Amino acid sequence: MTHRISALISAFGVLGSALLLVVAFRDYHSGASVLWLGAGALLFLGASYTFARDVRGHGRRAS
Repeated sequence: MTHRISALISAFGVLGSALLLVVAFRDYHSGASVLWLGAGALLFLGASYTFARDVRGHGRRAS
């Protein structure tokens, strides 16, 4: 059960970071710094990696 909760939290992290990436992209096109876009991309990649690790590890049992 704990693995499912962890995967669910990670899924919400991916959703939130994708939203942040979209906002950073729109702001960048409006004249904001490119650092916002880089930070949004970095957060999205980190959240995606964590989600993939949680989903892949879901089938394994702790020993």
